[in-house]
Amino acid sequence: MATLSIRMNDETKTAFEGFCESIGLTVSAAVNMFAKITLRENRIPFELNGDPFWSEENQARLRESIKQIEDGKFSQHDLIEA
Repeated sequence: MATLSIRMNDETKTAFEGFCESIGLTVSAAVNMFAKITLRENRIPFELNGDPFWSEENQARLRESIKQIEDGKFSQHDLIEA
């Protein structure tokens, strides 16, 4: 088995590791999958979409909501059963 080393900035690496984890893959498995399918199909073969919970837009909204709660700017509601 061979080892492949690649360089990428720390932010990209961390984000890619998080993405792989969110879809249940290791980074190594994702890269191997990409290489094998690329060679078989002779093209970039697939599109993977991560859990939208981890999107930057959603994370920013969650941070804002947390800040509002910390600042006391929220109202509490009871759970109403249907």
